[in-house]
Amino acid sequence: MTRELTLASALHLAAVLPAVLIGVAQLLMPKGTRTHKAFGWAWVAAMGLAAVSSFWIFGINSGGRFSVIHLLSVFVLFNLAAAIWFIRRGNVGAHRKFMIGTLLGLFGAGAGALAPGRFLHQLLF
Repeated sequence: MTRELTLASALHLAAVLPAVLIGVAQLLMPKGTRTHKAFGWAWVAAMGLAAVSSFWIFGINSGGRFSVIHLLSVFVLFNLAAAIWFIRRGNVGAHRKFMIGTLLGLFGAGAGALAPGRFLHQLLF
């Protein structure tokens, strides 16, 4: 079972790869600095693109319809909006929880995408 890399899949991967790197950097760098804010906006843009592009990615067995996995993309978009909303209101704790939760979700989705039989696993291995 092999599939070709579609434009949506390519955009998704092009967004996810920097999102992983930026997300890890964000965890390690001092918070509240100009660099943290700039990296944060870059991360939000990458995650937003990853989430939105996923709506044009369909599994072989989905029949060209949305699947349960697409709910994760809706969840990501909600979390990003909530994190921005909270930080703009000065609630750093809630902002942190939404951002870290979204990053952990990214790692979980990546682990699932690398599972044997999945497209990314086939592409890389």
